Amino acid sequence: MGIGKEIGRRLGPQAHRLAPELTTSFVHEALTRAINGVGPLPPAATTADRKLADHGGDEAKAITQVIEQHVRYAGAQGFATNLGGLVTAAVTVPANIAGLALIQCRMVAAIAHLRGYDLQDPRVRNAILRCILGEGDVERLIRKKLLPAPPMAIATAPAHDPHLDSLMAAEVTSELLTRVAGKRAATMIGRRIPVVGGMIGAGTDGYATWQIGRYADRELLPRSRR
Repeated sequence: MGIGKEIGRRLGPQAHRLAPELTTSFVHEALTRAINGVGPLPPAATTADRKLADHGGDEAKAITQVIEQHVRYAGAQGFATNLGGLVTAAVTVPANIAGLALIQCRMVAAIAHLRGYDLQDPRVRNAILRCILGEGDVERLIRKKLLPAPPMAIATAPAHDPHLDSLMAAEVTSELLTRVAGKRAATMIGRRIPVVGGMIGAGTDGYATWQIGRYADRELLPRSRR
């Protein structure tokens, strides 16, 4: 766990003061816009299909390109913080967290599409949100019996469990709040050392996005396209 996230965990309940409008409805809005497209970003499936065509139908290479593209988006703070169409869904949410939520949801949705999942299926949408939590948090929540199963099992469950809609949104909201708190605290510390501050600002979001992308790549196994 990175320094920012560790600090965020310790701050716990205080994190909500940093983003009071970061709600479960905001998380669902971010996911919907990630899938349908917003501003300069086309729908996740459109981007996925383009990457697949660019690589001659090679799914693995297309997924690698999807991840690399979104890591660049996440690392480019100017891009991530100027997706105004999303920020209007919750005006006071820090712009960086709004952009990052959208970028990471979009990346996982594109991977899911390439693996043959229906992005309109509520089970798949819950699996996408579960991937956003990251492998470590998913395993921790399963051990504590706060989540019933990993993303793949949710995406392929026999039936949709409506209870998971609110549960997943609440867990992602909590995780985003932790990241807000941790990033701000770590950045304040890093500013005292110019090189460290620059590394935190440029690399934290990109690395976190790369980790989530690789987790989704491993977790969402291919399904037959119908």
